Amino acid sequence: MTFCLKLGTGLLSALAMLVTQGIPAGTALPVTLGATLDARKDKPGQKIEARVMQDVPLPSGEKIKAGAHVIGHIVEVTRLPGGGSRMALKFDQLAAGGRTVPLTLSARAIAAMNNVYQAELPIDAESNYEPSTQWVMRQIGGEVVNRGRGRITSEEGLVGRWNGEAWGKLTSATDGECTAADGNGIEQALWLFSTSACGLYGLEGMKLVHDGRTDPVGQIILESSKDVHIGGGSGWFLLVGGTAQAANLP
Repeated sequence: MTFCLKLGTGLLSALAMLVTQGIPAGTALPVTLGATLDARKDKPGQKIEARVMQDVPLPSGEKIKAGAHVIGHIVEVTRLPGGGSRMALKFDQLAAGGRTVPLTLSARAIAAMNNVYQAELPIDAESNYEPSTQWVMRQIGGEVVNRGRGRITSEEGLVGRWNGEAWGKLTSATDGECTAADGNGIEQALWLFSTSACGLYGLEGMKLVHDGRTDPVGQIILESSKDVHIGGGSGWFLLVGGTAQAANLP
């Protein structure tokens, strides 16, 4: 109980700071989806929710703590001519301790639950005999975390650091339209994502047709040749699109 109270107090403190400080544009929020998105069943207006997976530092010195929730809703679900479906959704609130902060969020990368699972495992068989603090692991997007050395590397060299969690400035995607400028030069909380992660991973037959950065701002639109279906436990690398102002706070 004491631990839960301390956690709640920390989350409230961070949210309270957002009243005056806001969340800078380009801040990454690595989250995991709470429940499955399914175009066969889901309806417009339906609530969706995801959980922040790593502490996110703010310029004020406060942080959005892991465990805070990002909340949104389904905007539209439509059938496509010739088969398949389209789903538009929007994450627009950060919530903790009964308080909320409005956000405008876009999606830089989305990874299927299996890709999340694989990124949590060591890639070197010898790691099975080592403590997890020494594991070598592959981030979603291909970069390699060497926990023992505290390094995250790509084919271009050193791109981030590991100190119990993954950190790095966003880099341009080798395959996709994402650029280093997306993150405004801020060191980001990466969780399981590469600094260059961009687009969809492990979601066969699906397309990210709109990431939410341009009009309609904040709307993430997905299409599938069959049905849009993204399981709970999938990873989402979201970016704040503008300085968020607090709301619903006394």
